[in-house]
Amino acid sequence: MSMSESLELVSATKSFGGWLKRYRHHARSLDCEMVFSIYLPPQAEERKVPVLWWLSGLTCNDENFMQKAGAQRLAAELGMAIICPDTSPRGLDLPGEHDSYDFGSGAGFYLNAKREPWSRHYRMYDYVNDELPSVARQHFPLNGREAISGHSMGGHGALVLALRQPGRFASVSAFAPVVNPMDAPWGQKAFKNYLGEERGDWRQYDACELVVKGVSRQPLFIDQGEADAFLDEQLKPERLETVCRTNNHPLTLRRQPGYDHSYFFIASFIDDHLRYHAKYLKLL
Repeated sequence: MSMSESLELVSATKSFGGWLKRYRHHARSLDCEMVFSIYLPPQAEERKVPVLWWLSGLTCNDENFMQKAGAQRLAAELGMAIICPDTSPRGLDLPGEHDSYDFGSGAGFYLNAKREPWSRHYRMYDYVNDELPSVARQHFPLNGREAISGHSMGGHGALVLALRQPGRFASVSAFAPVVNPMDAPWGQKAFKNYLGEERGDWRQYDACELVVKGVSRQPLFIDQGEADAFLDEQLKPERLETVCRTNNHPLTLRRQPGYDHSYFFIASFIDDHLRYHAKYLKLL
């Protein structure tokens, strides 16, 4: 077994009859050590189970969702594993990597960087899409059915991964996603520095552009808080609503009055998302 396929157990915590575990491994695609979290429901001790991939947002790591979303109770009832990758490479200390919250460390944007010095390590698309799923299939009792979800920058990542690969994921959802990063300050900063000035390279990581391209017809399920401080400048859900309507793409966009961008918002509606994915994962 190669180094990239070896896992080091960091911690294990019993939760609702299942196990929340954190593992460290060497990621080939990122050329660094990475940590991820996995919740294995009690059913995983007897049979293989489906998995929900959760992609977190800016400044987060693999622990935020597991500690704050309150997803384990229903995941245990449904028999659903949940895997949370980190949001960017770690331990590199590249020039300028830690200078701002919305670029570099904690802000990998789930893309494959093309510009130096980022291109060697910041390949989160390959890591989340290919390498980590391969590692998970080798080490955990997963049955091959996958769904994907995420929050903010992670919602962007979930939508992009699903829309670029019709049929890969049984279902996709998001909380307050960055739906049009080509026209949002967070996305523009990340795309310019990771990818360069060529906007053609940006389009493959923009959910609105991917809907227009029409490769996938996968239904999208999104919750957005109406009291979100980032709503008008960064998130702009009406952009996705417009392109989905124009291109006849299935979209359920729920606007939730009074809710902000925090994990209090996610925890309030995570059960709806788990049940949504459970139907597609053949658990209900």
